[in-house]
Amino acid sequence: MTQAVELTKAKTIRGDLTYDDKVIEKIIGLALESVDGLLGVDGGFLSNIKEKLVNTDSTRDGVNVEVGKKQVAVDLNIVAEYKKHVPTIFEDIKKVIETEVKGMTNLDVVEVNVNVVDIKTRQQYEEEKISLQERITEVAQTTGEFASAHYNKAAKGIQNLTESDEPRVI
Repeated sequence: MTQAVELTKAKTIRGDLTYDDKVIEKIIGLALESVDGLLGVDGGFLSNIKEKLVNTDSTRDGVNVEVGKKQVAVDLNIVAEYKKHVPTIFEDIKKVIETEVKGMTNLDVVEVNVNVVDIKTRQQYEEEKISLQERITEVAQTTGEFASAHYNKAAKGIQNLTESDEPRVI
């Protein structure tokens, strides 16, 4: 008795895997947090105002990418830490970007351009991170307390006036 064995060819499913620029930007932004001597990635004037105004810490700000089907090119504006060797920071940036992007997406990082826009001490950088929102909150709280105190004084003054008034008609 012979059994017919039907060999089936493995069915291939066609399709494309693509990545939105913002996905690659986020991978890079998160990866850059581990680079010693890199204080921050500068997203430019409007991004910096937004960050200070609403106290956001978007990992994508300042990370610009061009994503193809197989390759990625990256442009960054960075703030480096004072007294740190900037060429070493640059090499570390390239290494961590290549490792993380390749590891998560299989895309090849073919270019990383870094523009150092500022150098600050860690202390300067941390002090400048106090957000405009926090400052506005402090001012609003102080103003509210001031207004409340003066309102209470005025209310007491009015109450004293109305209590001491004699009736105008008998």
